[in-house]
Amino acid sequence: MLFAVAPGPPQLLPAREQMAFTLGFHIILVPFGVALTTLMLLAEYRAYKHGDEDALLLAQRWSKVAAVLFAVGAVSGTVLSFEMGLLWPGLMGRFGAAYGIPFVVEGIFFFLEAIYLSVYIYGWKRMRPWTHFKMGLPVVISGMGGTFSVVAANAWMNLPGGITLRHGNVVDVRPLAVFFNRAFWYEALHMLLAAYVVAGFLTASIYAVGRLRSGPSRYRRLGFLIPFSVAAVVIPVQIFVGDVVARETYHNEPAKFAAIELLSHSGTHVPETLGGLMMANGTVKFGIRLPDFASLLAGFSAKTDIKGLETVPKEIRAPTELVNIVHTSFDAMVGTGFALLGLALWFGLVWVRKREVPGGRLFWLGAALAGLVSVVSLESGWVVTEVGRQPWTVEGLLLTRDAVTRSGNVWLFFTGSVIIVGGAGIGAIAVLLAMKRRWSAGAEAGFDVPYGPDEGVEAVTQP
Repeated sequence: MLFAVAPGPPQLLPAREQMAFTLGFHIILVPFGVALTTLMLLAEYRAYKHGDEDALLLAQRWSKVAAVLFAVGAVSGTVLSFEMGLLWPGLMGRFGAAYGIPFVVEGIFFFLEAIYLSVYIYGWKRMRPWTHFKMGLPVVISGMGGTFSVVAANAWMNLPGGITLRHGNVVDVRPLAVFFNRAFWYEALHMLLAAYVVAGFLTASIYAVGRLRSGPSRYRRLGFLIPFSVAAVVIPVQIFVGDVVARETYHNEPAKFAAIELLSHSGTHVPETLGGLMMANGTVKFGIRLPDFASLLAGFSAKTDIKGLETVPKEIRAPTELVNIVHTSFDAMVGTGFALLGLALWFGLVWVRKREVPGGRLFWLGAALAGLVSVVSLESGWVVTEVGRQPWTVEGLLLTRDAVTRSGNVWLFFTGSVIIVGGAGIGAIAVLLAMKRRWSAGAEAGFDVPYGPDEGVEAVTQP
């Protein structure tokens, strides 16, 4: 594995692999906790506003999917929390007083989301329509709050602040400064928009596949239009915010930016390299170079000076292999983002002119793939953030090799995590497929509730 190139104790490789596996799995579920619930409310709003039975059915079904994915996310999130303490005692022991603050806030939002999601699901046919709709709003807000909290912790690792160190030990913590650190706002906004992009395109892609297999229907059309429209509106905003994030990275994390640009030596008139790999001697091969473009993007001038990797002392410089991972992931994130933007523009142009979804098979094939492409973009972005900070766990304060555990049996612990998290993922897929088969067979007539007593409950489907 490529992470093996990083020097350090023998526990470093399995610890990194385990975090990569668990976090890579968990992050796919995050958009559904934040954005699928919003899509659910949009469908419910349409149902009550226009008396749309198909929209009501979509909202009810999406709420069940949200509940299943929330449960799986709780499993992988719990495993992650254990991993933080067991694998990285150097981080939690030294900076836990600061680093733990966002996670305390995240825990509060997690329980609020669990409570309100339970009430929302149980409330189908048990509350008046608009009362039930309003009970969904705290679910969305709690999901956003939890996401912001986790991003706050990650942003603090990139740009730590809000603490006072004495002889290397934390002697004072300012909680608000820790949470709202210098990287918080742009990283949080970037992640929030990513959640809507992924949940929107991924949900829409399911109905695009259904249309390709079984032909058009009003239910599938609505199930596609709601999430795809949201994602199509958000993706251009996300690309603009992503540009802002890249510029902030240039100012605040020059080593990460140098890795993104495959820049071994500082200079002006730096070209933008598409693709390509850095060799061990610092040269770049195989890429397509756009003259001056990296300097122009970083500072709006070809004379903008960009620091190269040679400004980082050799003993704490990221190995070439990690530099290539960061650069390739950045290219993948940007490339997939613009591919999704192209699909969204196609949809938007046709919709503005004809008030209709593009009818060609090529568009629907692209829409069917958009979900997978959005996940690749999301994962690539997190690789840029996490691997780009290496060899630091807390930028400038704690090296990853000093944060990792010295205990044995890490590979065994890794195996256990794979079994638990992988099992939860397989179980979730099985449940979702069973739900799909039941829905396709029409075994779920009307708008039944997921659980709880039905007798004596008066159906409420109209305001």
